[in-house]
Amino acid sequence: MIIFLIIGILLVGAAIGVIAHVFSPRSAKQADGVAHIERYGFRRPAPETEASGGRMQKSLDGVATRIGTAASGRSAAFDLGAIQRQLTAAGMYKTSPGKFLGYRLLCTVGVPLLWIWFAVTTGQGPALAVIATIVAVFAGWFLPFQYVKDTAARRLNEIDYQLPELIDLLVVTVEAGLGFVGSLQMAATRITGPLGEELKLTLQEQRFGLSVNEALMNMLARVDTPSMRSFVRSVVQGETLGVSIGQLMRDLALEMRRRRRQNAQERAQKAPIKILFPLVLLIFPAMFVILLGPAMFLFFRAFGGG
Repeated sequence: MIIFLIIGILLVGAAIGVIAHVFSPRSAKQADGVAHIERYGFRRPAPETEASGGRMQKSLDGVATRIGTAASGRSAAFDLGAIQRQLTAAGMYKTSPGKFLGYRLLCTVGVPLLWIWFAVTTGQGPALAVIATIVAVFAGWFLPFQYVKDTAARRLNEIDYQLPELIDLLVVTVEAGLGFVGSLQMAATRITGPLGEELKLTLQEQRFGLSVNEALMNMLARVDTPSMRSFVRSVVQGETLGVSIGQLMRDLALEMRRRRRQNAQERAQKAPIKILFPLVLLIFPAMFVILLGPAMFLFFRAFGGG
C-alpha cells in the first residue's frame, strides 16, 4: 500500500504539471521570429518572478518537445501546420506545435495512469475501472486541443468585435492628415486586447523591412476571419489602386457593423433551439415533480385506500 501511495503522489504531481503546461498559453518557448520581435518592443505580459521549479519545467518542456517531434516525424496523421495555426489564432505564440503535441501525448498517458492508481487504491470495480480508463484516454487526448480551439474562437470573435472601432479610429486619423502607417500606430496605442497585440506585431514587422501590404497579409494569415479578410483586402486594394483610404474605411465600417448585427440576429434566432434541451431535460421534469407530485400522491393514496 505504501508503494501505491508513493506512485500515486508521483503520478498526481506529473499529471498536474502536464495539465498546467498544456492549459497555459505562456508556458512554452516562443518561436524564433516572434522572440526576435519581442526584443524590439513587442512583449506579452509575463510574471515578474520565475517559479522555483524553472529547471524542472524546462526539462519537462524538452521532454514534451522531443516526444512531439518524434511522433510527428513518424506519423503523417499529426499535422503540425494545423496545430500551429490553431496556436497562433489562440495567441499562444510561445507554444511550438511539437511541444503542444508532446504534452497531448503525455496527457493521454498520464491521465489514465492517474485514474488507474485511484481505482486501485480505492478498490473500484473492474467494469467501472475499464470504462473510466477509456474515457480518461479520450479526455487526455481531446481536451487540450479543445481548449486551444475554444480559446482561438473566443480570441477571433473578440478581434472581429473590436475591428469596427479600429476602422473608426483609422477614418478619423486619416482624414485628419495622418498617413496610414501613422494611423495604425495611433490605433495600436489606443486599442487593447488581442487586436492591439496583432497591430503591434504588424507594425514591428513593417519596421523590420516588410511593406505595409505584406505585414497586413501576415496579420491576415494569423487572424483569418471574414471581417479581417475584408479589412486587409480593402486596404491592400486601396494602396494598390490609389483609392482614398478614408472613404474605403467608412464603407468598410458600415459593412462590418451590418455583419455584426446580422450575426447577433442569427444567434438570437438560434437561442430557442439551444434552450429546448435544458427545458426538456432539466426544467420540465422539476416542474412536473412539483406540480403533479402532490396530486399523484393523493391519487395513489385514495386509490390504495379505496
